[in-house]
Amino acid sequence: MLDITESIVQECAVGQVSYVINAADLNTHTSGNYTYADDTYIVIPASNAQSRAAGLNHVVQWAQVNNLQLNRAKSTEIIIISINGRRFVCNLPELPDIKRVTIITMLGVTITNHLSISEHITGVITKCAQSLNALKVLRSHGMCDDALNVIYKAVVIAKVLYAIPAWWGFTVASDRQKLDAFIRRGARLKYYSRDDPTLAELVDKLDETLFTVVLHNDDHVLRYILPDHRRNSHCHRPKRHNNTLIIRRDSRNYFQRRLFKDMY
Repeated sequence: MLDITESIVQECAVGQVSYVINAADLNTHTSGNYTYADDTYIVIPASNAQSRAAGLNHVVQWAQVNNLQLNRAKSTEIIIISINGRRFVCNLPELPDIKRVTIITMLGVTITNHLSISEHITGVITKCAQSLNALKVLRSHGMCDDALNVIYKAVVIAKVLYAIPAWWGFTVASDRQKLDAFIRRGARLKYYSRDDPTLAELVDKLDETLFTVVLHNDDHVLRYILPDHRRNSHCHRPKRHNNTLIIRRDSRNYFQRRLFKDMY
């Protein structure tokens, strides 16, 4: 057997933890930029667009120090050119050896450069439809409806709800209709009870659970996103939280959705 001298062993129990530890010292090159892993994502705001090449070179140098190598053939760049429904023209030059794309999958969620989530929803429904065929096979072999209901929730519903607080705000009416129709299909096939929560109810429950955890845990990784507490203490009625409300409301933003919920 050959000795392992570099990289992280994939498909093993300690692989993800090893990567997190290995990438702990990968900092951003420019203030205002953000770096995320499990693959490495460099998020650069428009105000720092000139730092794209420097940020990439910073990752290359970090990889060399850590006995790793950046695979440029697998590296891509996506430029978001849609803000609050308005689309902009991108005149930024392409980076050397880095392919520019209009669709990208980040941590299992597919988005476009116009911040559309439709591609992700289509992909999720396609994968879940394959699971429905598997459930039909199980039913044909005598599995009862109660057991099929448990499997449907664990496999299909869980896949639909994956990371949904992050992308639900970017859905349009047609996206939600597709998801609702798919859930109703499961109900017609008796994999999902008509008394079970609707998709909107499931999303609201997940949103509220995450918001409550972040709100009451100062050490939560997302806690810094919440606005500061209100300075004035007078209150005429109980409220869900004591954080300052953002004047510019954007329902696509998860935290702004939750901050404004039931506040009026």
